[in-house]
Amino acid sequence: MILLQLYWEFFKTGLFAVGGGLATLPFLSQMADKTGWFTQGQLMDMVAVSESTPGPLGINMATYVGFSTSGVPGALAATLGLITPSIIIILIIASFLKAFRSNRYVDSAFRCLRPASTGLIAASGLSVAVITFYTAVPAGILAGVQWKAVLLAVLLLVVTRVIPQTKKLHPVIWIALSALLGIVFSFAGA
Repeated sequence: MILLQLYWEFFKTGLFAVGGGLATLPFLSQMADKTGWFTQGQLMDMVAVSESTPGPLGINMATYVGFSTSGVPGALAATLGLITPSIIIILIIASFLKAFRSNRYVDSAFRCLRPASTGLIAASGLSVAVITFYTAVPAGILAGVQWKAVLLAVLLLVVTRVIPQTKKLHPVIWIALSALLGIVFSFAGA
């Protein structure tokens, strides 16, 4: 039964998450609350791991949730659930490709889907930022700010976008250096 539920939940996510892996985040957030398979904090960890491993973000996350819920069969069920809608839609579009290319309604629909996807991704990004940079504490708003995380994010923003010598370095380098910095902070007790 759990395998069918995994397949169905990720099928719905794959069907409606237009815009790629980050667009799956609102659906996964809702899934966490609905099913209890993972927490919001674990979702942010999944994003971090999925972003730093090869492969599409949504598929990595589906595989992770499926595996942690029900082992290898769960990973297969969740992954297949996520990709099935895309396969079906691509097959339908491919069979009618000529009609779709010049159809003004399809063109109009895609023009509206782009901003919707952007909004979903921005909302997910904001959720990730709040969880990453802020922890609610009774002492007040500023007491909950995770200053090390903010400092690291600002430093990476400057290093990857402003300094010409470092702008061209591959993102994997920054991910590895960030992970290493986290390990050093952990050993230093910071």
